[in-house]
Amino acid sequence: MRVTNNMLVGNLLYNLNQNLGRLDKINQQISSKKKFSVPSDDPIGASKSLKLRTDISKIQQYKRNAEDAESWMRETESALIEIGSVLHRANELAVQMANETYSEEDLEKVKAEVEQLKKHLIEIGNTTYAGRYIFTGYKTDKKLFDEDGSYKLVDENSNGTSKLTADEIVEYNIGVSETVKVNTVGIKIFGVGTVNENNPFEKTEVDTNDSSYLISVFEQFEAALEDPKANKGEIDKTIGRLQTCMDQALSVRAEIGAKMRRLELTKDKLDSQVLSTTELLSKNEDTDLAKASIDLKAEENVYRASLSVGMNIIQPSLVDFLR
Repeated sequence: MRVTNNMLVGNLLYNLNQNLGRLDKINQQISSKKKFSVPSDDPIGASKSLKLRTDISKIQQYKRNAEDAESWMRETESALIEIGSVLHRANELAVQMANETYSEEDLEKVKAEVEQLKKHLIEIGNTTYAGRYIFTGYKTDKKLFDEDGSYKLVDENSNGTSKLTADEIVEYNIGVSETVKVNTVGIKIFGVGTVNENNPFEKTEVDTNDSSYLISVFEQFEAALEDPKANKGEIDKTIGRLQTCMDQALSVRAEIGAKMRRLELTKDKLDSQVLSTTELLSKNEDTDLAKASIDLKAEENVYRASLSVGMNIIQPSLVDFLR
C-alpha cells in the first residue's frame, strides 16, 4: 500500500490530539482534584461514588433522627424532673399535715400551695416540644389535660371523641434496621382512675374526660385539707399514694435515661460511619496529586516529542524548495 503525504499528516494529527487529550485530562484532574469529572471518564468509579454519597446521606439522616429523638426525650426527662419535684413537695406538705404541726395560717398556705402544685402538674402534662404535645401519643396536636385536669382528647372541629392508648408509640429510624421509641404516653406517668384505683399505672387505654390518677390524688388531698384533723386517715393515705406516684415517675425516668444513653452511643457510631464512608469516597474519586504531577510531566514530554518528530515526518513542500 502506498503511503501518501496526506496519510502521514492525518496520522500525525490524530496522535497529537490523543497526546494532547491525555495531557488535558491529567491537567483537569490536578485542577479539580478529582479523578473524573463526568461519568464517562470512569463509569465504575462514578457508580461507586454515587453509592457512597447515598450512604453518607442516609447516615447523616439517621444522625439527625437520633438528635431529634434525643431532644424529644430530654424534654420528657425535664418534665419528669418537674413532676418529681412537685410530688416531693406535696409529700412534705402531707407529712406536715399528718403530724398536725400547723397553725390556721399554715393550713391556708398549704391549701393554696397544693392547689398551685396541681395546676403545675396539669401544665406539665401539656408540655410541648417543637409545637407538639409530648404525652399524647400520635395525637401530638391535642392537649393531654383540660383546665380541670381531665384527659382532653376531643377534636375541637367536631363532636367526636378519641382514645389515648399505651401503644401509641412514635419510633424514629436511627439505623438501617434500628429504631428507637421516643415518646412516653401520658397515662404511663399520670395514671388512669380515681384514688380508689388499685392499678392506676397499668391501664392501657383512656377515654376523653377520664380522670388522671395523679391529679385525683391532689384533688383528694385538697379535699382532706378542709379539715385535716378529721381527715387525718385520708392524709396518711395521700402520703402512700404520692410515694406510688414518685416511684412510677422514677421508673419512667430511668427508662428514658437508658434510651438517651443508647442514643449517645448510636450517634458516636454514626459519626464513625460518616468518617469511614467519606474516606472511602475520597480514595475513590480524589486525585493523587503527587502521581498526577509525575504523569503530567511525562505526558508533556510525550507531547513535545511528538511535535518535534512530526516536524521531521512531514515532507517538505514545493514552497520549501523555492525558498
